[in-house]
Amino acid sequence: MEPSVIISFVIIPLFAAFLIPLVGRLVGGFQRILTSSIMLLLLVLSVFITLQGPETITYMAGGWEPVGGVPIAIYLVLDPLSGFLLTIINLLGFMSVFYAISYMRRYTSENLFYTLVCLMVAGMNGVVLSGDLFNLYVFLEISVISSYALVAFGVGKTELEASYKYQVLGALASLLVLFGIAMIYWRTKTLNIADISVLLQHARHDTFLVFVQLILITGFGIKAALIPFHAWLPDAHSSAPSPISAMLSGVLIKAVGVYVLIRLFFNMFQLDTSLAIVFTAIGALSMIIGVVLAIGQWDLKRLLAYHSISQMGYVVTGIGMGMILLARGGDKSIAALAIGGGLFHMINHAVFKGLLFLNAGAIEYAAGTRDMKKMGGLARHMPVTLSSSFSASMAISGMPPFNGFFSKLIIIVAAIQGEFYLLAVLAVIAGIVTLASFMKFQRFAFYNKPEKEPTAREVPLAMRFSMVTLALLCLLLSLLIIPDIRQIFLEPAVNTLIETTEYATKVLKL
Repeated sequence: MEPSVIISFVIIPLFAAFLIPLVGRLVGGFQRILTSSIMLLLLVLSVFITLQGPETITYMAGGWEPVGGVPIAIYLVLDPLSGFLLTIINLLGFMSVFYAISYMRRYTSENLFYTLVCLMVAGMNGVVLSGDLFNLYVFLEISVISSYALVAFGVGKTELEASYKYQVLGALASLLVLFGIAMIYWRTKTLNIADISVLLQHARHDTFLVFVQLILITGFGIKAALIPFHAWLPDAHSSAPSPISAMLSGVLIKAVGVYVLIRLFFNMFQLDTSLAIVFTAIGALSMIIGVVLAIGQWDLKRLLAYHSISQMGYVVTGIGMGMILLARGGDKSIAALAIGGGLFHMINHAVFKGLLFLNAGAIEYAAGTRDMKKMGGLARHMPVTLSSSFSASMAISGMPPFNGFFSKLIIIVAAIQGEFYLLAVLAVIAGIVTLASFMKFQRFAFYNKPEKEPTAREVPLAMRFSMVTLALLCLLLSLLIIPDIRQIFLEPAVNTLIETTEYATKVLKL
């Protein structure tokens, strides 16, 4: 594959963001058609790349070759891990913008909406492809600044307040990230992730680097809304238009938060047991506290927002267990199982949580409320929303045969095999409380007897298409439990993290 293909994941949505305000004013529906088309193109391209195998492709912007062995170009790196994230981003990006074709007609300024969506996707794609820290930061800012504006898109008091809180905490996170990058540059005199990895390969138990890693955990922890850095998320996710809530929860907190942490901690820094324990503890706290905070919510989108914290806790816990085992020199097969469970749950979460936010948007679109106490009787009037939300509810609760069951099972089995018995118990408890929470949602939204017969009707075709497709994926992704399929889609990404030093070797051609 030509290295120049990599840049298309950034250039195409950026070009669309430039074109939409110009042409969208003149041609009706141009923004909807263009955005949906490019998202579908990027999705097909990302799946095609994933099927090509575990090759690492490097694109050096401007054609600048290393000078004296020092990488001076802006590197974009496509390896199995970044390809895996690209598939998640562009899958949910396409489903969300296709859903928005009908949903966003209730809003004004569609040109601005689709422009901001394209910028956000370009930024997230850039984050997962970036091979150097500063440009990773630049792409991160493109994505999060777009998301600030999208959270406030309704321009009501609630939306503006949520966006302001998000911006304040996001700016603090960005400052911490930039400070951490500056400290690394001060120490290594380079910003290339692979080059830094080579320079730090013998730096163990270094107090300065431990301090920098804690700064980065805090900064990216805020971006990922992990406990205790989660304060912005419930307001932001519940206030944004539902297609954006789906993308914020389904992909943004992964791409600009969790992905960057695991990339840096596995492929740039040397694994440290103490920091791996901190990382895992944050995941376990997020898993439990998030679900406890969710159970008492009556605003449907706030309930889903708190569950985002809990489900990302599963991801971080699984990957953190693998990190601890590798740092201690433990069994690599168990570490691979734990990391595989975390990455498996990452794509599962994108699908079922994205679907749940689209379901919430459909209910609000048809019934005019997010308050579950005011819902009821929708089962007869909204059969597609009912069936798809049931699939997503069972998936997030870890019920077989839906995808969430298998990824949670892998994480729990890895915890038992790795002798992390407390984490296994916590994962089971969180799953039980999650099930109770979504039984509450199903009962009050669809089966509760309302005060008066609801007038709601099923949502338009574009919205139904995205919901049905994601509901089918809640079943189809269960096939990743089959070894032959897992070997194609999941294991190359796991191996990228397990073989920690191979990243630098493949990128710098050492």
